[in-house]
Amino acid sequence: MKELHDYFPELSVEQKILFDRIPEVYKDWNQKINVVSRKDVEDIEIRHVIHSLAIARIFEFLPGQKVLDIGTGGGFPGIPLAILFPDTKFLLVDSIGKKIRVVQDVILQLGLNNVNAIQSRAEELDFEFDTVICRAVAPLSTLWYWIGNKIKNESGFPANGLIALKGGDLHEEIKTLGLKAEVFKISSFYKEPFFETKKVVFVPK
Repeated sequence: MKELHDYFPELSVEQKILFDRIPEVYKDWNQKINVVSRKDVEDIEIRHVIHSLAIARIFEFLPGQKVLDIGTGGGFPGIPLAILFPDTKFLLVDSIGKKIRVVQDVILQLGLNNVNAIQSRAEELDFEFDTVICRAVAPLSTLWYWIGNKIKNESGFPANGLIALKGGDLHEEIKTLGLKAEVFKISSFYKEPFFETKKVVFVPK
């Protein structure tokens, strides 16, 4: 994963090994279940791993911080972030059982002990978290309706709120949300054309 290593030169040897295993693990699973689109699985480094880690170019997660990844699908952005922040606790949820079974196996194969994955709808969870992350799951107003009450008030950790990976023009979506939101252009720190319209949105608690 040359691009990953270039963007994140501070990775430990163990982290590099884990990231380098991701393509083979997902390609193997994709032959059984179409958990990642065929086009994306061939470019998983850019479209999934590096995209997920765009969050880490803006925010740092700390030891003990509790992060919820809703609608995780195949485990993004949660799994790459869990590798990058091994002392942060991640819970990955999705309502589709077969996707969660894949994520659980990926976690097992990579030996990640700071991640759990369960089948659930976000709004049905009865836990509180310091931060909620997601990627293109629903409009911001819907996301906040689902999880606004799951985010701790003034948790004391960085990025206490919702972080969403989004694309396109977000003006109307943020207006409908009716809350303060910060927008960061991913193209400001990644050079690949894939990221030209991609953004990280932060809605603080």
